[in-house]
Amino acid sequence: MALWVSNLFSKKTADNETKLVETATESQKTETPLSVVTPPLQATVTKQPLETLKKLAPIRDLNDDEITQIDQWILTYANQSMIFLLGDKSEYIYYLLKGSVELQSDGGANYSVYENTPLANLPLNSGKVCGATAITTSPTQILSIPTSIVQWWANKSKLQQQSNTLEVIDINLPAEIPNTKFFNSFAQAYRENRLSLPSLPQVAIKLRKAMEQEKISVDDVIKIVQVDAPIVTKLIQVSNSVLYASATPIKNCHDAVTRLGLETTRKLVMGISVKQLFQSKSPQLMIKMQELWKKSLHVSSLCFVLAEESGVVNPEDALLAGLVCDIGAIPLIHFAEHHPETYPDLNELQAVMPYLNPPVGSLVLHTLGFSNEMSEIPKFAENWYYESGHDDLSLIDVVILAKLHSYFGTARAKELPYINSIPAYAKLKNGKLSPDFSLDILVKAQQRIDVAMSMFA
Repeated sequence: MALWVSNLFSKKTADNETKLVETATESQKTETPLSVVTPPLQATVTKQPLETLKKLAPIRDLNDDEITQIDQWILTYANQSMIFLLGDKSEYIYYLLKGSVELQSDGGANYSVYENTPLANLPLNSGKVCGATAITTSPTQILSIPTSIVQWWANKSKLQQQSNTLEVIDINLPAEIPNTKFFNSFAQAYRENRLSLPSLPQVAIKLRKAMEQEKISVDDVIKIVQVDAPIVTKLIQVSNSVLYASATPIKNCHDAVTRLGLETTRKLVMGISVKQLFQSKSPQLMIKMQELWKKSLHVSSLCFVLAEESGVVNPEDALLAGLVCDIGAIPLIHFAEHHPETYPDLNELQAVMPYLNPPVGSLVLHTLGFSNEMSEIPKFAENWYYESGHDDLSLIDVVILAKLHSYFGTARAKELPYINSIPAYAKLKNGKLSPDFSLDILVKAQQRIDVAMSMFA
């Protein structure tokens, strides 16, 4: 990072009063090339109003006391100043307060952020590496906070993942959820453990338990799955797909399991079984279930291809994680099915799912016997600024990237962060950000995505 960084820290006053810290020289103001980071015209220690900070993601997830303890600086830049450079190690997190900034990637996908817009409430960068180059397009003020807050997020995430017991999160309905009898009743049923939770088919349960044993053979697996003809048919179909196929076609269950391997077979059986959970007796709500399944199928397929390309995350793990990331919506739809006199408009039901899915989804997966790592997926699937604290891409990182990508071209895209600004993006290809390994790979891999989707269609 630029030399002004160390100067800023060394000149900070003990009483935290607002003070001029650093100014650029006249030559820096007029002749700074855009191949290096531009020093700010000035940097002042500040304390922004609490209501301002509580608009910023993910600072708004902290409590008031934690927010007020954050060190803050306002950086002032001239037009056409470079705030940070693609690939730079990040020592600060930046938010746009005034003016406008353009984010640029090597792939040519530029993105502008303007003051007083929803995108200004999102950080321009996050994680350990800058995923884009940020250049001001007007006189600009930037709020800067130290990366110590990122470490706090990372530690919090680690503690949540390392917990061996189910954390039942109290659902206090946020302002985005209407204060109606239906939603309040649902929240109460969740808190009192009275929700109707889905259950897996017996084949999936028996196979999971059998795989937990120290020794299990291909024949043992075949004995369990062959009683379910649709699952056998699907395993044969998958083993003959371009994702797994060789020159010899597969015609029976034994050869399919042999080609796929025991662990892959288990995960695929779980994925095939998950589809059966997306059911409703109500014709209207069944339409919503089908939409939810199709969306989950798309996300899981993106996860599969991203994991394959990364070479770090197991593709079958990623496929299953994508299928279950929105599973918390199933109990909500079932609750509506059993309370037809009070359930709201379907669009309203759809709108609240992102708020209820994290706690309910984790509860469902825990109840179904999924691993701790997999049970955490709903909690973090749309936590764009999730940071594991590790340099390697994780299963959760893959789901976050796939989820964000799945919203491209939709109405929600306007409120989402620039994909290069989230921590998960910087971990792609071992942190090497290049146009050869951007999420454009998913466009090039559309055939594999289509095949992955057909596996469970």
